[in-house]
Amino acid sequence: DTPGVTRDFIYGECEWRNKKISLIDTGGIETAKTDDLIVNKIRAQAEFAMDLANVIVFVVDVKSGMVSSDIEIAHMLKKSGKPVVLCVNKSDSIGSEDYNFFEFYNLGLGDPIRVSSVHGHGTGDLLDAVFEYLSFDENDEEQEHISVAVIGKPNVGKSSLINYISGYQRSMVSDIAGTTRDNIDTKISNSFGNYVFIDTAGIRRRSKVTEKIEKYSIIRAKLAIDRSDVCIIMIDAKEGVTEQDKKVAGLAHEAGKACLIMVNKWDAIEKDDKTMNEYKKKIKQELLFISYAPVIFASVKTGQRVNTIFENINTVFENNSMRISTGVLNDLLAKAIVKTPLPTHKGKRLKIYYMTEVSVKPPTFVFFVNKAELFHFSYQHYLENNLRQAFGFVGTPIRFIIREKSTENSKSLDFGDTLRK
Repeated sequence: DTPGVTRDFIYGECEWRNKKISLIDTGGIETAKTDDLIVNKIRAQAEFAMDLANVIVFVVDVKSGMVSSDIEIAHMLKKSGKPVVLCVNKSDSIGSEDYNFFEFYNLGLGDPIRVSSVHGHGTGDLLDAVFEYLSFDENDEEQEHISVAVIGKPNVGKSSLINYISGYQRSMVSDIAGTTRDNIDTKISNSFGNYVFIDTAGIRRRSKVTEKIEKYSIIRAKLAIDRSDVCIIMIDAKEGVTEQDKKVAGLAHEAGKACLIMVNKWDAIEKDDKTMNEYKKKIKQELLFISYAPVIFASVKTGQRVNTIFENINTVFENNSMRISTGVLNDLLAKAIVKTPLPTHKGKRLKIYYMTEVSVKPPTFVFFVNKAELFHFSYQHYLENNLRQAFGFVGTPIRFIIREKSTENSKSLDFGDTLRK
């Protein structure tokens, strides 16, 4: 219930009469003049959303009645030239007349529609009214796209990146940390493909998160990672990899997402011909658990190398979705075992009967073995390296599942003996 929570505009989608409609929720418009940077940017964002829209739904509050700001906003909407549907919200009581409702006829925006967003009353009538102004292309099928979550610390340049590649001020940008609170979806289509970029709230250390709204923003950022295909982990070139960067990267890794690392503000670094390689080595050392992720050095401010992200997104997405046949996998396994024999412990030798890929996003492999405890993590790491050398898997984590298989009716595959013959 805190005023000013919504800042950027937020996409939603609903289905009505077997048609999908995109909805844009904007920040509340303050009509009074102010020097407050955030308030002015919220208004600019709302005005931009109006330009994008086919229909504007003007929401007013029946409990407070018509106020001066309603009149000023109504004048602004009339000037826009867009169709306007007047929605009188908080009409929660059924059957009782609320005389405040009739005041809204004075706005000159046609018949107001009673709605209770809490109970859902009147939403059908509202959508019917919106439908009067919409047209649909019967041949317009929704295109497949790659969902990309842009994650990182506050003020690292996430919103600026999306504004740059979309070509307009899609997300609000300021030097004030925590400006972005919700997840903002931006659809982008170009020669590389179709994408939905999700601008997330910056994730800070828990000890620094005091405001309740910011705690909610962090939850939304984590949910954005869950619904993404690819995560761009943004790092500030001037600060280098921090502990918080490691935590942010860890969220994407644990979720099994395809990842790429973007080092922003590279234009602000003094460099020579060795700087980039040395910086990349440091990143790989600090973020060893996602050493598989490609690293891009870019500057959103100047546009340097920003467009290279699309090729990298496509590559890591394809690798995250890669399927390999069981036959090819077991040929690779046989050769790996010849190079480095299976480990033993207290006289017992590990036996791997076979391996197979059971799922993608991320690629997940099941090994059927005689004893799971004999399959030491170091040998798992060795096999993972073999998989990466053979198939690439750039930008994606790999998951192993170890299952014990009964020796009854099971023949152990002695790959080494087979190859020697």
